[in-house]
Amino acid sequence: MSDITMNEVLTQELVEKKYNLHLSKINDALGKCFSKQSPLTLYAPAKYILEGNGKRIRPFLTLLASEAVCGSSEDALKVALAVEILHNFTLIHDDIMDQAELRHGRPTVHKKWNTNAAILSGDMMIAYAYELALQSKSKRHSELVHILNDANITICEGQALDMELEERHDATIADYIDMIAKKTGRLISAALEAGGVAGNATDEQLRSLVLFGEKIGRAFQIQDDYLDIMAENGKSGKMAGGDIINGKKTYLLLRSLELTTGTERDLLHSIIVNKGIGAERVPEVKAIYERCGVLEETASLINRTTEEALTAIEGLPYAEGREHLQGFASMLMKRDF
Repeated sequence: MSDITMNEVLTQELVEKKYNLHLSKINDALGKCFSKQSPLTLYAPAKYILEGNGKRIRPFLTLLASEAVCGSSEDALKVALAVEILHNFTLIHDDIMDQAELRHGRPTVHKKWNTNAAILSGDMMIAYAYELALQSKSKRHSELVHILNDANITICEGQALDMELEERHDATIADYIDMIAKKTGRLISAALEAGGVAGNATDEQLRSLVLFGEKIGRAFQIQDDYLDIMAENGKSGKMAGGDIINGKKTYLLLRSLELTTGTERDLLHSIIVNKGIGAERVPEVKAIYERCGVLEETASLINRTTEEALTAIEGLPYAEGREHLQGFASMLMKRDF
């Protein structure tokens, strides 16, 4: 990954300042959601997950998208909250399916309460998200609901594809890209699309925002795969090579299967068949990645996809919002954790 130049550092400082301002606004507004006290087992779990250490990337993108098309995010806040609540609903249900015990260092909702309470609270959060979208000042409510509906359905498709891929020994790069586009990428592009609608964007501007979201969503997920093997131990909160140890089908693993032959390919394929490998063999797998060129190829793909994202929104009319979107995307792609 390329080094950050001084100009990029200055841009990053400006983006971080904007991010912190919006983060405070988003968290304050989220804190006022789910104010009902009863039934306690319905509303308390929803408040609890929103109090977690979420980065609020999606609602931040919603606000910036509005600023990029109309110069203001004043009318987009409730839409941004709707996006974040929909995202947190997916986290509750994902944790149940994954049987996860912790999220951001705290017990998951189904562990703190129980599975039934978690399912019910998540279901309520979907309806609450739609209600927030309908309360926004936009005159294009039907479009907003359609975007949230489409995102919800697409995320479910992505989760189903992920479950299916776990059981397959013949998964391809195309299968993987389709899965991450639906499971991860669609809510990112929907966050931007909804922000554009809140800012009364044209159809062409919405297409630009969606393409930007699709590109950064793909780059972000592939970078996750890359950092898993490249990051220092503990920096990401996980052991380096955790995806390999757990037999996760990542871009790196699937692409390496295309680039290798013989005993090297047999070892990589065994990770999929056996659903993992011993931690002591991670350096051996990383060495294969280095020899077949997948690490260099993946870093290049991340940078190229990010550049395509930045180019996609060059035509948006309001420079400040547009440049903050581009700066935030660049900042995300320069993370090392």
